[in-house]
Amino acid sequence: MSMTNELLDIVRRDAVKFGKFILASGKESDLYVDLRKVTLQPKGALLIGSIIHDMIKDRSVDAIGGLSMGADPIAVATSLVAYQKGQEILAFLVRKEKKEHGMKNAVEGPVRPGQKVVIVDDVITTGSSTITAIQQAEAAGLKIDLVIAVMDRLEGGRAAIEALGHEVRTLLTRNDL
Repeated sequence: MSMTNELLDIVRRDAVKFGKFILASGKESDLYVDLRKVTLQPKGALLIGSIIHDMIKDRSVDAIGGLSMGADPIAVATSLVAYQKGQEILAFLVRKEKKEHGMKNAVEGPVRPGQKVVIVDDVITTGSSTITAIQQAEAAGLKIDLVIAVMDRLEGGRAAIEALGHEVRTLLTRNDL
């Protein structure tokens, strides 16, 4: 069985609920996908990190990260898989809002301006969370090479991100469920 099929089985079993839900976007949906149920378990994290590493290993990126909390375990898993395979890809996180104390950073981690990065997210619906991560990373001087989401709900988010000029890839879509 392929890694993607293994991941899909775990997502279907642990992360997908059908019913009536209000999403972060404020929209009502018959589908709720809580990918933290997958990204925070060892097998799910390893599969996601491995699949994403395979997607980016030849792109000469310096780091991977996205908006906290959904992107954090994805970035760390990918960074660890890369390191195990002899490649250093740093992980970073993006805050929803800049801290008002300390260094007042919106982007946290061992990254610096000019580095080429991949933005990750767990689920894309409208794309607003991913776009926030992109904007904060760019404001910190990072160069966005690629955007990857584990799940695309196919509700316009991908098109909104691509309209900003960024290539988007996904591991799964709503149609896979």
